[in-house]
Amino acid sequence: MSDAERLAGWIETWWDAIDDFTQLLEEIPEADWTNPTDLPGWSVHDIAAHTAHLEAVLAGAPEETVDVGEPGHVTNPMGIYTEQGVVARRGATPDELINEIRESTTKRRTELLDDPPTDGSAKPSRVFGGVDWDWNTLLRNRPLDVWMHEQDIRRAVGRPGNLDTAGAKHTIDYLLDALPVIVGKRVAPPPGTTVSLVVLGFGERSVEIGEDGRARPVTGLVEPSAAIEMAPEEFIVMAGGRRTPADVTYHGDTTLAESVVESYRTTP
Repeated sequence: MSDAERLAGWIETWWDAIDDFTQLLEEIPEADWTNPTDLPGWSVHDIAAHTAHLEAVLAGAPEETVDVGEPGHVTNPMGIYTEQGVVARRGATPDELINEIRESTTKRRTELLDDPPTDGSAKPSRVFGGVDWDWNTLLRNRPLDVWMHEQDIRRAVGRPGNLDTAGAKHTIDYLLDALPVIVGKRVAPPPGTTVSLVVLGFGERSVEIGEDGRARPVTGLVEPSAAIEMAPEEFIVMAGGRRTPADVTYHGDTTLAESVVESYRTTP
């Protein structure tokens, strides 16, 4: 697959995720917009505001600078940046946030279709927060971010679902790709150790620790040192750093498997 084809696919997955996200927001009663989510300090309204902020910047809106104070859930410079978008929209109504997301993303998609990126290693002209991302990182990240936040909101308002979409597959595949780093660098078991992780209904990843201590993807493991199985809902709250999964099945070396689960945090 060429860079242009891969990037175009991610753009369409992001667009589908945006459509699902805004449709969900339209269905939520206004009273539920204050519900807390798994993200510390953020309500449903705050997640919608955060998404509106990033999409507006990517569509060309000026960066906002507001005083966010010293909220306890903000622990790094990027957290301060994203909090500015939330605080700046604290007085926005649900309809205003939905409209901002739809308008910004429609403008952005039109631009991307009119002048599609063809080189994944090239740098976009606009990226939020001053992050040094190329097209590959930006366009692969956006569907993940939008779909994960849709799931945050679904859990907060008691509307689980939407696990059969392109955004779901993209996100879970993306998060599964972190297994070599989690096992090799964070858990760091001895050479020869093998670990498998199965997300039911989505797929499996397996790694083996080489003599150099690095974890490499492998296929066809019969009896891994440790195997982990969980439902997609449990996987995303774990890999997304939301909370510890409640229902996990372990096989083989349980201590090793539990260490992998405890270490599997890939995104805020």
